[in-house]
Amino acid sequence: MSYDYCVIGGGIVGLATAMQLLERRPGASVVLLEKEGRLAAHQTGHNSGVIHAGVYYAPGSLKAELCRAGAAATKAFCRDNDIPFRTCGKLIVATNAAELERMGALEERARRNGIELTRLDRAGLAEAEPEIEGLGALHVPASAIVDYKRVAAAFGERIRASGGEIRLASPVTAIRETARGIEVDTDRTTINARMLVACAGLQSDRLARLAGLPITHRIVPFRGEYFVLDKKHEGRIRHLIYPVPDPALPFLGIHLTLMIDGSVTVGPNAVLGLSREREAKWSADLADLGAMAGFPGFWRMAQRNWRTGATEFLNSIWRRGYLDQCRKYYPPLELADLKPYPAGVRAQAVEADGRMVDDFLMLESARMLHVCNAPSPAATSALPIAARIVDRIEAKRADLG
Repeated sequence: MSYDYCVIGGGIVGLATAMQLLERRPGASVVLLEKEGRLAAHQTGHNSGVIHAGVYYAPGSLKAELCRAGAAATKAFCRDNDIPFRTCGKLIVATNAAELERMGALEERARRNGIELTRLDRAGLAEAEPEIEGLGALHVPASAIVDYKRVAAAFGERIRASGGEIRLASPVTAIRETARGIEVDTDRTTINARMLVACAGLQSDRLARLAGLPITHRIVPFRGEYFVLDKKHEGRIRHLIYPVPDPALPFLGIHLTLMIDGSVTVGPNAVLGLSREREAKWSADLADLGAMAGFPGFWRMAQRNWRTGATEFLNSIWRRGYLDQCRKYYPPLELADLKPYPAGVRAQAVEADGRMVDDFLMLESARMLHVCNAPSPAATSALPIAARIVDRIEAKRADLG
């Protein structure tokens, strides 16, 4: 049970990392551990399926750079592996004067990021999307849609074809770093590896603590609730329809998403989760609740964002409020058009001072690298994120000799 590399986490970032380790070092022994019985069981399998262009991110930031590179790399991988994707484009719609003003700043940011886009006035928006209401919009033609579960499955196939090993239903129970390597206990066996990468998503803080790394943050789960629209709406919308983000709010807001199967979803909202991994509404985990309650950063975050949290909670229990968020730019929607759709849980790293971590957060030791926060657009950016991780872990290996 001895390997060159051990990767923990069968989401899209962990899979991309294992795949690229094997590409960099053909013949290396790599094992990937996933505690669930399938790959992409949590965040990867419950996102909106968008290949983002990178409009929202600060010019020159790592997120902006990785998103642009990731969009190109994801599309290329899909072409090479016969995975269907559709470049449908995105409309970021302003519905009032304040949003129109913020849209101008967003346009400038996108152009500084080198993203192709066109500004539409009310008439141009009506021509592009006759049923969408707004004062104007930004048209981002490069935005696309894909099924990330299929992408993750293809990563897994590439890993196995390159000689890597994937172990499902293998929860990690202990991690020990020694001068000679890393020992990883699962509920079945002990694995020895020279180097370890942990991409554990919703459990990333717990894995880092298990490995003895000093952490100041905790993962706080936010539940994103979606609806799928009645089939009569399929084909009536040609683009992804997004709101102009409010910089004062921590999350983007509800949007209309074309899915690769032809359906249209609306969402997500952002409701505090009662469990890290149980997606069903009102499903709670006492250990997760206790961990949040005992973390001062959670209460500081809640104090700062209580108005937004209250609104999100109200819209979660009152579908009419949720509907109103959609109807401001898509008036044809009725309450009966909102059909049940699986929710997803997002891992949000929160620091002890209550600050939500908005960028990538990695913790390291001599033989380990833990990805503790991989925010949106992590799915889009998985391949270049993995390349950076592999760069770091290979540098560590070289330092060790």
